[in-house]
Amino acid sequence: MAASQMLWEPQNVEQTQMYAFKKHIERKYSVSLDDYAALHQWSIDNIPQFWEEVWEWTDRPVVASRKWDKVIDLTVPMQAIPAWFEGARLNWAENMLRPEFRTSNKIALIQVVEPEPSAPLSYTRMSYASLYSIVHSTSLALSAKGLKPGDILGYYGPTSLASVVFCLAATSLGAIWSSAASDFGSKGVLERFEQFGDNLFGIVCVDGVRYNGKRIDQRKKVNDVLEGLRKNRGERALPVILVDYLQEGLPEPSQEGWTSELTLRSEGEEMKRKSGAEMEFYQTSFDHPLWVLFSSGTTGKPKPIVHRSGGMLLQSKKEHMIHGDLSEKDVFFYYTTPGWMMYNYLVSGMQTGASVIVYDGSPLWKPELLWQMADELAVSVFGTVRLCSFVQSAKYIDVLSKGYSPNQHFKLAALRQVLSTGSPLKPESFVWVYQNIKKNILLGSITGGTDICSLFAGHNAMLPVYEGEIQSLGLGMAVESYSDDGKSLPRGEQGDLVCTKPFPCMPVYFWNDEGNARYQASYFDKFEGVWAHGDFCIITPSQKGNGGGLLMLGRSDGVLNPSGVRFGSSEIYEVMDTFPSSMISDALVVGQKTQGGADERVVLFVKVASGQALTDEMVKEIKLKIRSARSARHVPERIVEVTDVPYTVNGKKVEIPIKKLLTGAPLSSINFATLSNPECLEEYVQLGQRLRAEVA
Repeated sequence: MAASQMLWEPQNVEQTQMYAFKKHIERKYSVSLDDYAALHQWSIDNIPQFWEEVWEWTDRPVVASRKWDKVIDLTVPMQAIPAWFEGARLNWAENMLRPEFRTSNKIALIQVVEPEPSAPLSYTRMSYASLYSIVHSTSLALSAKGLKPGDILGYYGPTSLASVVFCLAATSLGAIWSSAASDFGSKGVLERFEQFGDNLFGIVCVDGVRYNGKRIDQRKKVNDVLEGLRKNRGERALPVILVDYLQEGLPEPSQEGWTSELTLRSEGEEMKRKSGAEMEFYQTSFDHPLWVLFSSGTTGKPKPIVHRSGGMLLQSKKEHMIHGDLSEKDVFFYYTTPGWMMYNYLVSGMQTGASVIVYDGSPLWKPELLWQMADELAVSVFGTVRLCSFVQSAKYIDVLSKGYSPNQHFKLAALRQVLSTGSPLKPESFVWVYQNIKKNILLGSITGGTDICSLFAGHNAMLPVYEGEIQSLGLGMAVESYSDDGKSLPRGEQGDLVCTKPFPCMPVYFWNDEGNARYQASYFDKFEGVWAHGDFCIITPSQKGNGGGLLMLGRSDGVLNPSGVRFGSSEIYEVMDTFPSSMISDALVVGQKTQGGADERVVLFVKVASGQALTDEMVKEIKLKIRSARSARHVPERIVEVTDVPYTVNGKKVEIPIKKLLTGAPLSSINFATLSNPECLEEYVQLGQRLRAEVA
């Protein structure tokens, strides 16, 4: 494959933590590592030693009351979910509120809430010392109410100061955190939280949120969730903690079991005053559950994925500090919601001592708001992800590229990195970022997922940025591309993204998964003894010692395979994105089985712009563009106009359920609660009947 254009190269490689880490490994282990590719190879050839070094790295070693007896037993098969750092005792929250931070006036959190239409942006700052004090009070009050290790505290609301406080307070006690975004419907939240049964201790919620210039009351949705939970609950009470998020002076809740956040905190303050003791952090094993994240669940109930405390701590330390060069000097922002793994990724940045921004609101209501915030708060690392029900980070950059240039309005002097995830970032969007945001920055496209709550590949402060590519595979992650028959493919060939060796952010288990049956089916059924992530990708040939970048081509189960030629849906979407929005506003591509399942044809659904219609001329133009940009095999056999394209509540296009509907599966096979616009599915049912008749 042709080499990509280099768009940026670091000027001070020797000042990066990645370079320092490489030199440290060379000195300690008496090895010569010529470049990043050699360091990556060392990290996957020496797994126990590598992760031990991450634990101890720099002046921020993991805070633990007891070190490990063994890092990992490599004789345990990967699919057996090996234990990590056996014997170690630690607490994740204690590592976010490190001893050296607890008396510091350094800003820990900055809350930014979408303003009223005529109001300016405002910022609420909280120092590390204040955060430590508030988390201490909150943890005492929660403990007094009965929250104990292994219980689950649910959160239903926006990205906010309160969300971080309760996350830290719960996990400081050894409890488990699980959060849902305020834009999730009540049914979707219920489908998640009801899986916990009586292990769900209680729920923290808010009175309302601001989004897209409007105030949205949340209390009706919260009550619907509570009503559903209590129907199938045993005798254990379900406490509810209400946050006066809109600052409208809510009265103390009158419902039984409800408490206001302020009352709870006041109770905790009194306990703290009487005891006079420092905060105690419950010491857990490395593999102790930290939080539960959920899969999208479009064709069934969302899978509750349980992540281990130490794995989340070490993996995020590696990604933030070693890969990303994040430190106490940084102001770190990632646009996300608590229903997405990037919320957990964002909060984990606190272990570096950076100032973390929590933002709630629409990114597209007034596009300048995020960049105004970045300018005024001297943001150094700016991340975009799940921006609204229909706009992900890469899509957000695409939207900006059609009419708004941040560098025409703001200096962004402190900005040194822009990170993007959620969907593949188009090559032309890479170029646009450097032209319209800032020239001298690292543009890091990153990829991982809810399943690992971290990254397989991503940004790397020591390496150049190439157009359209994720910079490098992550240290300690033995990522390869596999053919259908389970063979490792050479660089430049399309295949399934797999990880061939164990890593500490593998989920410890799925909740309520007897015998780990769903876990095994999710990751280890496709290739024996190898983690199959479900993504289709290309690992590119190595350039300037990067060991090869990564191109993401879509989900493996959505791979198109007409006449045996396999390619990812992103190859079609990249071409469709070149059409002006005044002509085509969205598209969805799937494969439809033909010849009794022996072959398939490519079907492209197109949503045209308002006031337009899909004409024969447009169909010809679409086919010509795809043929020219890709190949004749990529050209869809059928191009069909639709009124809407379905998305999950997490902002991802819904390909697999549509593929099922085309085969004749009933609507009841689709989980409507996971979709942001399920009303559009009926149209695909009707189209499926017509399309099946064509190939009958």
